[in-house]
Amino acid sequence: MNAVILARVSTKEQEEFGHSLPAQVQKLQEYAEKKGFEIVKEFSFSESAGTKIRKKFEDVLAFLKNQKEMPVLLCQNVDRVTRNFRDAVDLDDMRINHGLEIHFVQDGFVLSRNASGGEMFMWEAKVFLAKQYINRLTDDAVRSMNHKLEQGEWVSKAPLGYLSTKDDAGRSTVIVDKERDHLVKKLFQEYATGTCSLNELRRKSKDWGLRTLKGNPLTPQTLHRLIQNPFYYGVMVLKGKEYRHNYPPLISKELFDTCQRIRLGNPRSTAIRDTNKPFVFRGLIKCAVTGGRVTCDLKKGKYVYLICHDPANPKKKLYIPETKIMKQIEEVFQSLQIPDDLLAEIIDDLRQTHESEKTFHNNSIKRLHRESEDLSKKLDRLTDLLLDGSITRDIYHKKHQDMTQHQYEINRELEGHHEGNDQFKIALTMLVTLASKAWDIFQSSTIDEKRQLIGYVFSNLEMEGEKLRYALKTPFNLFVDLADHQKWRPVRDSNPCCRRESLARRTD
Repeated sequence: MNAVILARVSTKEQEEFGHSLPAQVQKLQEYAEKKGFEIVKEFSFSESAGTKIRKKFEDVLAFLKNQKEMPVLLCQNVDRVTRNFRDAVDLDDMRINHGLEIHFVQDGFVLSRNASGGEMFMWEAKVFLAKQYINRLTDDAVRSMNHKLEQGEWVSKAPLGYLSTKDDAGRSTVIVDKERDHLVKKLFQEYATGTCSLNELRRKSKDWGLRTLKGNPLTPQTLHRLIQNPFYYGVMVLKGKEYRHNYPPLISKELFDTCQRIRLGNPRSTAIRDTNKPFVFRGLIKCAVTGGRVTCDLKKGKYVYLICHDPANPKKKLYIPETKIMKQIEEVFQSLQIPDDLLAEIIDDLRQTHESEKTFHNNSIKRLHRESEDLSKKLDRLTDLLLDGSITRDIYHKKHQDMTQHQYEINRELEGHHEGNDQFKIALTMLVTLASKAWDIFQSSTIDEKRQLIGYVFSNLEMEGEKLRYALKTPFNLFVDLADHQKWRPVRDSNPCCRRESLARRTD
């Protein structure tokens, strides 16, 4: 009589003594030889018996059904075949309707069409026990996962910008991917400008060389999920519940929130029509009549028009030559020039302001480091109290969670001060350079650079017919027509931060 061997292990049982695939196959081969069975097929694989989809198990059933004469199925024991009721029903159907005979070698019984009441009880009881085993494993896995999450440990694959690895003790952990972390941060920064669609962000990420670990370019769908993932500022989300994690954040919560406001804003006012054509104003200007974004159109292959609605007749569309709007933008950049005799005085004043900012950041960083060290000592003492039995595990977990949250807040504040100090220096350099040579820089810029400069200087750009309405971002509003020396009279005092506020009030 023909026989089919089925040997199975689950992933966790791969090395378990007595259940290894070679050991199972050898015992079943010896049993077949003893019974005089001719083995026509051996199935030996690793697959969980509790999952909803069991492709390899279904391959076994399909092979049995396709045989002209139903062979016997040889298994080590019941839980090597199934640990769920669904597969048990399938096997019972083949037993009753197709004459399948199953030999459970180690369990010591045979299940056939004419099985006795005792054999059926043995079968059903072992299936039930196998199912209960899976239930216990599932419960243990859920408890373990929840415990890890509460301790700030991630339980799944690390997101792009991080790497899944093992620590010195062999436990799973997450580290920053030094090759990609700065590019992921750059994605958020670009999206936060409000001038990039996901397709444009995809093109930029490709130009930067940002790819997945498998080497694939990022898709708009991947970017959409990435922009929404709070993991990057320090929060894990699983099944709708949030947990703080212990890994270094790549961005601030403020940057993340900015991206979400852009993503979730009114589609009519924030949606950016994607196109491959190089339009300077694409997505940057709103129509004052409808509130929607002004779109761009190319005529005869060289003339660009901006499309908005007529203030006098809102149902009518207007096609405004891009050159008319560009002229108004250029006039602003021309007005931002700073006379040479004022430039040195401005730089000196800003330099003193920077020194005050630097002192503030350094003092704050020292204070936060002291707080962090004290908190680390408290965490060590808390662990000692748990080991001594002085506190219960529930109290330990609650206090540990509170301290971990405090540590996270300290780390975020530290990052903000480090980044703030660097950003202030960068802003000073860019501010003086841009404000003193704005027109020259804008004239010589590429289309993409012009878009960035416009986004950096202007806010609330709107078209009311041919008229461009706007506000200038601080401090560029202070540098318009600065030929009048009276507009810049820095006051020397002990608090440069207050001096900036005083300046702003005088120039309003």
